[in-house]
Formats: sequence, C-alpha cells, structure tokens
Amino acid sequence: MDEQLATTSAYRPTVLLVDDEESILNSLRRLLRAQPYDVVLAGSGAQALDIMAAQPIDLIISDARMPVMDGATLLAEAHRLYPNTSRILLTGYADLALIIKAINEGQIHRYVSKPWNDEDMLLTVRQSLAHQYSERERLRLEQLTREQNDQLKALNATLEKRVESRTGELQQTADMLDLAYDELKHSYVTSTEVFSLLANLRLPKEKQTNRALIELIRVYCRDRAIDESSVRDLSMAAALYNVGKLSWTDAMMMAPSDLLHSTERELYRAYPTQSESLLMTLEPMKDAARIIRHHQERWDGNGHPDHLKGEAIPFGSRLLKLAVDFIELQRGLILERHMNSDEALLYIRKYAGRLYDPDMVEDFVQACAAFLSDVTLGDPNVKVLTTRELADGMVLARNLNADNGMLLLNAGKVLTLPLVDKLIAFEAMEGAKYSVFIKEPDEVALPS
Repeated sequence: MDEQLATTSAYRPTVLLVDDEESILNSLRRLLRAQPYDVVLAGSGAQALDIMAAQPIDLIISDARMPVMDGATLLAEAHRLYPNTSRILLTGYADLALIIKAINEGQIHRYVSKPWNDEDMLLTVRQSLAHQYSERERLRLEQLTREQNDQLKALNATLEKRVESRTGELQQTADMLDLAYDELKHSYVTSTEVFSLLANLRLPKEKQTNRALIELIRVYCRDRAIDESSVRDLSMAAALYNVGKLSWTDAMMMAPSDLLHSTERELYRAYPTQSESLLMTLEPMKDAARIIRHHQERWDGNGHPDHLKGEAIPFGSRLLKLAVDFIELQRGLILERHMNSDEALLYIRKYAGRLYDPDMVEDFVQACAAFLSDVTLGDPNVKVLTTRELADGMVLARNLNADNGMLLLNAGKVLTLPLVDKLIAFEAMEGAKYSVFIKEPDEVALPS
C-alpha cells in the first residue's frame, strides 16, 4: 500500500466473493453493500483467478465446494500468486480434510460456516482487512529499512576515500537513521488512527469519539509543551482506548454506562484491560496500552481495574480520563442526557478530587476552551448561577436547555424578574436543577 493510501481513510479495500451459487453471492453482496468496500463477484475459481490477475484484491472469500476447482485449491493458488491477499474459506460442510487443505496450502486467515451470522461475518471481514493492512505496512517498512541499509553499505564503502569529509558523512548517516525511525513511529500513530476510524463504523456519527479525543489531547499537550514521545503515546491511546468494546453488541456500545446492569457492567469494567491485552504484543504500543489500562481509574482509588489512587495513576491515564469523560458526556455515553460542552466541564469540576486529578482540571478547561469555540467556562467574565441566584438585567452567555433538550432561552437574552420567576417555577415542575451561564458586562471606563 503506497504512502498516500496508508495515511488516509479514503482508501476502499476490494473484496472478491467466489461461489458457484448465485444466491450466496447475492446474500454476501447485500451484507457488504453498506460497508466501505468495493465488492467483486466470481462464479468459479478460474474466473476468480482472472479477476485477481486484472486488478488488486485485498480480501478473497471463497466457498469450499465448487465444481472443477474447489475453494481450498483456489485459495492455495491465490496464496502462491498473491500472498498479500487475505483469504477466508466459506463452508457449509463438516469436511475436515478440505479445511485442513485450505489451512496448510492456502494458509487461510479464517474459515466461516454456512449459514453465517451477519455480525460475525462483518467483524471477520473487518479483522481480516485490518490484519492485511498491518501486514502490508510492515512489509513496506521492511523494504524501506532494506533500502536504507543498502544506502548505508554504499556509503561505508566510500567513506575511507573521503577522509576529509568523514565527520559530515557520519552526521548525514545519523540524520538518515533518525528520519527512518521517525517515519516508523509516525506510521504507527497513523495506523492506529486509521484502525480507529474502521472501528468507529459500528457507531453512528453522533456517538463516535476517537477523532475528537485525539485532537483535544493534542491541543492540551501543545499548550503545555509536553514532549513528542508522550504526545505520540497519548494519541495512540486516544485512537484505540475503546478497542476492547468491539466484542460488545451494538446496543451496549451505544448505551450510557450509567444505565448498564449486572453482566453488562462487568463487561464495561473489563474493557480497559481487554483493550490493553489486544495491544501489548506490539512493542511501540506498550506505553499507550498502559495508559489505556488505567484510564478508568479514579483519583479517590475507587476506579478500575487496579484501584490506583492519586498520583499512582499514570499522568497519561489521568489526562485520557478527563478527555474521554468530556467527550462521552456530550455523546450520551456516560449519562442518558446529552450534555453541552460547558455542562460537561461543570461535571468534571464537580468531581475534581474524586474522579479527576484536581491539579489538572483547570488546565483541561482552558484546553477545551481553545479546542471548542462554544466553551464559555474558560472566560473569566462568565459565571455559572442557579436560577435563584439570577437577577434582573443579567445576560445569558449561552443557550439554556431543559433536561429533555428543549431550548428554553437563547444566548444573549436579557433576564427580567418575571422571566426568572417562570424559570424557577418550570425548574420545580420538572424536578430539575439548571446551571445558567451568565455573561458579566465588561467594565466601562468612567470619564475623568
């Protein structure tokens, strides 16, 4: 995969479906229609090989039982000719010999029994394409390393002939190695972000969190001059903090965590360690995996999985929790009600010293104000009052919404005493407690 494709989510993998039964092909095509893939169909092994010779194929899914050329033979030939293409065997028969042949000769990645479960099939396809992408990226980096090693060998062969410029040549070599290593590290960050975009396809747009998390954490780190290595680990942690949720049902993934019960709550508590275990085998991901493991710890020690307390929680995990909760509160993934950005920050301020590091909260509020234009809480001229603290002539700094989302008053509204009384009465009727953002007037210079 070239560099452009490796750094953008616009790339559409091509999936080849092979079966001699048209109904099976149509079923698979309908299943994959809404996915970000290009789908190609073949009715026989020979036709599939012709298609693979004419265009690149990222994943081939073949039926096991086909006339002339069975699926195992086709996948073995595909492995011989196109080893970088992922391979899945689809079988409706308990034919152990055929499956063993496909594994040994075709080196298939998975086999799926018919009839298949649609969600399991979609997950299998996503995992196979993700594996294929990672493998291609590894091969690209290995090729890059080999080319740079060849350049270094050529350079070393001529160094003795250029004694006068030896120091300059050595510096050039060191710079080349630094660039290669920087590209390798950057590639891992890019790969995690691309994978997080694929994982997010399970959620509707309004529930997706990872992209906003990455950008918010980078704003926080930029304004506080945090070192590049830590920013890289935090970015990867933000991209993959919820990868352990991929085994959940869609309904559970979209439900507020506060409403989960019994078995679901146990799954929720386990997702940080599940995410960590999926990433620990990748050496460059180990620090990011540790950040993810502890991002649901609480400052007072009542979090999970290890009940760490205070500064025993890694700094990156404390920051990731602030960012995750800020974004998820607005997405309705923690409480049933969707908060606006200022309400989410009030919630974080309220629980400073219990859930969050109290020394980080105000810096985080300022980062959010720099990240989002609708955050008013960082403005020193904005105060948050209860309805009973409101007075005649005060001006709203932002829209006031009821708990059900209904707009009550627009930002910029000048309050009157009758209007304040109505708000208090409506609040009591709803059993709610509103936080009202008031903009204090700028000082007016008096004439001398």
